[in-house]
Amino acid sequence: VQLEGTTSPKPQNDRLQFRLVGYPRKHNEGRIEVFYKGEWGTICDDDFSLSNANVLCRQLGFVSATGWTHSAKYGKGLGKIWLDNVQCNGGEKSIELCKSRGWGNSDCTHDEDAGVVCKDERLPGFVDSNIIDAQVDENKMEKVRLRPVVTTKKMPVTEGVVEIKYKNGWAQICDVGWTTKNTRVICGMLGFPHEKKHQYRFHSVACVGTEVHLAACPLDTVRLKGGAKLGEGRVEVLKNNEWGTVCDDRWTLLSASVVCRELGFGSAKEALTGARMGQGMGPIHMNEVQCLGTEKSLWNCGFKNITSEDCQHVEDAAVRCNTPYMDLENSIRLTGGRTRYEGRVEVLSTKASGTKSWGLICGGAWGTKEAMVVCRQLGLGYANHGLQETWYWDSSNVTEMVMSGVKCTGNEMSLSHCQHHRTVSCQKTDAKFSAGVICSETASDLVLNAPLVQQSVYIEDRPLHMLYCAAEENCLSKSAASANWPYGHRRLLRFSSQIHNIGRADFRPKAGRHSWVWHACHGHYHSMDIFTHYDLLSSNGTKVAEGHKASFCLEDTECHEGISKRYECANFGEQGITVGCWDLYRHDIDCQWIDITDIKPGNYILQIVINPNFEVAESDFTNNAMKCNCKYDGHRIWLHNCHMGDAFSEEAERRFEKYPGQFNNQIS
Repeated sequence: VQLEGTTSPKPQNDRLQFRLVGYPRKHNEGRIEVFYKGEWGTICDDDFSLSNANVLCRQLGFVSATGWTHSAKYGKGLGKIWLDNVQCNGGEKSIELCKSRGWGNSDCTHDEDAGVVCKDERLPGFVDSNIIDAQVDENKMEKVRLRPVVTTKKMPVTEGVVEIKYKNGWAQICDVGWTTKNTRVICGMLGFPHEKKHQYRFHSVACVGTEVHLAACPLDTVRLKGGAKLGEGRVEVLKNNEWGTVCDDRWTLLSASVVCRELGFGSAKEALTGARMGQGMGPIHMNEVQCLGTEKSLWNCGFKNITSEDCQHVEDAAVRCNTPYMDLENSIRLTGGRTRYEGRVEVLSTKASGTKSWGLICGGAWGTKEAMVVCRQLGLGYANHGLQETWYWDSSNVTEMVMSGVKCTGNEMSLSHCQHHRTVSCQKTDAKFSAGVICSETASDLVLNAPLVQQSVYIEDRPLHMLYCAAEENCLSKSAASANWPYGHRRLLRFSSQIHNIGRADFRPKAGRHSWVWHACHGHYHSMDIFTHYDLLSSNGTKVAEGHKASFCLEDTECHEGISKRYECANFGEQGITVGCWDLYRHDIDCQWIDITDIKPGNYILQIVINPNFEVAESDFTNNAMKCNCKYDGHRIWLHNCHMGDAFSEEAERRFEKYPGQFNNQIS
């Protein structure tokens, strides 16, 4: 029986080709793509079934399918959608023998690209030239290494004999026909931006000399944000002195490689779509970027400007670059944890005799930033917790403290790059009080909605008799203690704050429910001692007024379309902020202010810092601060240029700091 509106495609003389692509792809699963009439295309998930997947898996050389996926689980494809409404009975020898709407006839978008999961068992004796990039080709050069000609302990190795992973060993490549282009590709795979004979000029690289890699030096066109490792992150580009993201439409490995080389890395390992490294908050500067791969900058590639209908931040593009192997993970290890992502930190130290042994780190002053470096060094993602005592992980014979006073910025590639005492000095020498970490593959990332602060600001003279509760919560300046209660008033700088979680994990308070503190005055639990700092600064950075906001409650006030709220404070509910949601503190809520009663008219900087004590780990702390230029005439107040701490170029940030003389046209 032929279904109405469907046709059986006519078998083609030209052999079809198939491949599995996308992320997270394994050799036996991925987005299914078909090569037809000289062009790769996808299959729509409408009417897709396990029978369809069985036919396709056999064409890929597997015995059968164990499942299939819809809604572009492995990422959105590009180009044609070759087949739609495919209906197989499961016994067909080729997908072209199944019923469908016909080649190229589809009403789908790439949001509906189908994927298949094949049983990891090959068809006996299967040999077929129609499998392209199916991740099973023994001759595919997945791994490359350099074997030094002269024995060296120097890292990274920058020259040597090229060897490729072949079956269960390593093989060399014959040099017949070898060119500098081959060398360039190999260097890119090994993490180097170019081969020795061919150099790129980076423009406006401004290293201060302490960076551990060229990518840590400021560049004026592109940067990576939100990644756990060196050389990965959300792609952000600078336009009109403001950083913005790149839309993932038509985002490919070629464009990603241009970004990687521009940053001083090798070629790209992966071009990621769908905000895989978290969402940005500012403008989206580029769409449909198309690079040849040889451009010196992403701005030299073809692209479209953005209109508000084109893209949203859920489509932010990201990259993973090939980076040089630095052998950093072999000098540190975690022991005693329940999984490889947690444990007591042990470092390899060299004694005066020249022998090496494992030792512990003093737990005093150990925190989230130090844990971030350990997790990065071990390739275990983001820090979840930095622990100052690890008696419950006492599992090894290592008892000697060999490092103390560790203080990191959080951006270092290795713990050895952080500050620490020259000689070990521990307050608690017992191994039970050594440093530990819990790492995670994902992390939250909180960002304040800067424009909303600027739009909602005003001054209120609030009578003292209405502020007893706020005084009890320590939400007024110190001079309020000597006021003539309940007479008089306090002058309050009020505004709304909307805190978004743009990361890849929910933001949860560090303290568990058992240690939350009930505040009867406002009738709520505090889950964090200090959640946000509100400060008014003079032009030289001196704090002239401050407010602080304990976590009255962390909850999902609103979420992006399609995301469900998880956290609600009422009735001792769970607290947190879900990915894609935000917590809104309206301007009229108690303590949502700075007490400016004692402030004279003048020009100031309003600064708001979320999670100021780094109590909860995030993927990026550089965007936790928001600043505004502030003008106060004694009666009214104006805010200008409200922005996240890392949203402007260095040049625009310098102009911001020179306010009021040059605040006009800062972002133009």
